[in-house]
Amino acid sequence: MPFSTSTQAPITFKNDVYRALCRVAVGAVLLIAASASFAASKINVGTVVWIGYGPFYVAESLNLYKKYGLDVKLNVFSDPALIPAALASGSVQGAMLTYDQVIGQVALGMQQRVVMPIDYSNGGDAIVAANSITKVSDFKGKKIGFNPLSPSDFLLSYALKKNGMTDKDITSVAMTPESVPAAMASGQMPVGVTYEPSLSQIVSQGGGKKFHVVYSSKDAPGLIADVLVFNDKYIKSNPKEIKGIIQSYLDGLAYMKAKPDEAAKIIGKFMGISAKEVKEQLSGVYNIPLAEMPKAYVKSSETTSYYASGDIISSILKAKGQIKTIPPTESTIDAQFVTELQKK
Repeated sequence: MPFSTSTQAPITFKNDVYRALCRVAVGAVLLIAASASFAASKINVGTVVWIGYGPFYVAESLNLYKKYGLDVKLNVFSDPALIPAALASGSVQGAMLTYDQVIGQVALGMQQRVVMPIDYSNGGDAIVAANSITKVSDFKGKKIGFNPLSPSDFLLSYALKKNGMTDKDITSVAMTPESVPAAMASGQMPVGVTYEPSLSQIVSQGGGKKFHVVYSSKDAPGLIADVLVFNDKYIKSNPKEIKGIIQSYLDGLAYMKAKPDEAAKIIGKFMGISAKEVKEQLSGVYNIPLAEMPKAYVKSSETTSYYASGDIISSILKAKGQIKTIPPTESTIDAQFVTELQKK
């Protein structure tokens, strides 16, 4: 019938349009949902400007985190002592700390664990003395300037212990690492403990003929160690993200080895120094490759193990009243991610 035919066509047309629009709408919803599911996980990591963190600076500059579905922002702190509190409050999800900071936090009841060793000082920290002082035993009765309860303190205490001495055999003078060069140059201090770049400032004085390194972090590898830390709750709920950050570090380290000149420029830009200075400072640290990471988690008397370095650090912190009890090493570390990556 004409009437029936003439009125049916528009209805059919509208239904087709409706169905098409529905398909488009459903497709858009699915696309949005898929995009959301693949959205990069945002992670804020507290850090300081330190040459040992170079692989992370490279990873950020080249956006190596994206490969693992991450959006990582490095939050730079002027004082490393402020980072543990930021981690505890949740304002950062991860942190780059020295292992002594982790011990101190766990001793206070914080549940923070080392998920990866980053680097350790390899000569970048040192005990420097006048040329007339040639060995650690010569420190007896001498004034020694250093920053108490810092890596400088741990290095000095370890050197004394290895030579049958204690802090009672010396005269301790509290000062910042940056103050040591001037104090030694003025003749006030025959011995000082500091790190780069202050270390180079001291040994270069008098054309390199006044002071020299008596003992350095090369003699105690792993004692002064930088680590990647997350709290227990984040570790349990975000294992994929943590694994991705570790893999990004490894990618950044691989880039540094494959393209040292380009990497030095990237790191220098982040740190505000020249590429030449980056290369000079890199000689004083050792970034730990994946193959060597498990050593840090194994019980050993070597200072590259957290069990050995932790025992030294904890004893010093307790003796000086900074902690009341020494936490078990197991409560400060989590080796699962390093172990998993090692198996691949």
